Amino acid sequence: MSDTGDASGGVNGLPDGRTGGAREDRTGTGGGIRGTALGRAPVPLSVLDLVTVGAGSTAYDSLRTSVAISRLAESRGYHRHWVAEHHSMPGVASSSPAVILAHLAAHTSRIRLGSGGVMLPNHAPLAVAEQFGTLEALAPGRIDLGLGRAPGTDGRTAAALRGPGRLEEGADDFPRRLAELTRFLDDDFPDGHPYARVHAVPGPVQGPVGRPPLWLLGSSGFSARLAGELGLPFAYAHHFSAAGTLPALDLYRESFRPSAVLDAPYAVIGVSALAADTDEEARAQVLTGALSMLRLRTGRPGLVPTPEEAAAYPYTPLEREFVDGWLANIVHGTPDAVADGLDGLAKRTGADELMLTANAHSGAARLRSYGLIADAYGMPTAVPEAD
Repeated sequence: MSDTGDASGGVNGLPDGRTGGAREDRTGTGGGIRGTALGRAPVPLSVLDLVTVGAGSTAYDSLRTSVAISRLAESRGYHRHWVAEHHSMPGVASSSPAVILAHLAAHTSRIRLGSGGVMLPNHAPLAVAEQFGTLEALAPGRIDLGLGRAPGTDGRTAAALRGPGRLEEGADDFPRRLAELTRFLDDDFPDGHPYARVHAVPGPVQGPVGRPPLWLLGSSGFSARLAGELGLPFAYAHHFSAAGTLPALDLYRESFRPSAVLDAPYAVIGVSALAADTDEEARAQVLTGALSMLRLRTGRPGLVPTPEEAAAYPYTPLEREFVDGWLANIVHGTPDAVADGLDGLAKRTGADELMLTANAHSGAARLRSYGLIADAYGMPTAVPEAD
């Protein structure tokens, strides 16, 4: 799940006091939001997918791996599979979440699918409403619409995405765009509004229809507070902003107001986690992701390096400090060790759900990790249905 940035000060709800997503679940029980912990897992487990591309492979290979992960996750009892939006990053193939989610929907039948998230400032709210209305029509009752506030890329790429004059939109514009998106999803702009006769299709203008629940994503307090005030579920990017996890979750819970969507807070945290048969193998794989992140942060993005390249890389002292710090936030090792780490994280944070992201060079290693973690928790072992 991508960063939504930061801002100070209060935020307001929708113009007439409604909360976003009211059409999703009027019982207040969080239908389609709350998952069920299976086996010995402390909370429901889910998947966050960056569709990473390793050196020597292609986007085609990575997207096939994503399908395999989704099918395995469905068969093993993971609650949802989200795809993150990133741009202009050679090692990531998830620039178009809605397209990928449509493909995953065609290869699965039960698991929830969603965006982790769509970076709303990059898109017109009407376009997002129509994309996810289409997804809801393709996979009724299985779609989540997670929304972020940052670009999911660098400033130059953000300018290319958004077009002239929109790069400097402030943080305060996000609630307005969120309100507009919600109106399109519910097809209820008031009479006299400029968009009163504009309809998102597929959508309610065609008759009674379900629609995906809205989630707010973040790595700071802005979206935590906004999600709480609107009574929406909240997903925090612990996997790359661990220091702010507890303050953001506390702020979300303190700000929470019951809504037609939820009667109590529901918080997910993204967690970097990778299990392998040995500690050494797990470390070799997660080191590839750490080097990839180091290169990205220093303006040298590329494909995720091989374990051999990551091991042989001549790290400077400052680079080694960065990599060691990055690895310290990844739960990795043997399956039992990973389960112990996830148990501890769930207890420390009080998260209602853990969304696991396995960033490594090898697609096979990522796929195997999700299976090993399910094994460690004694989750279901159903075989995925054949195509």
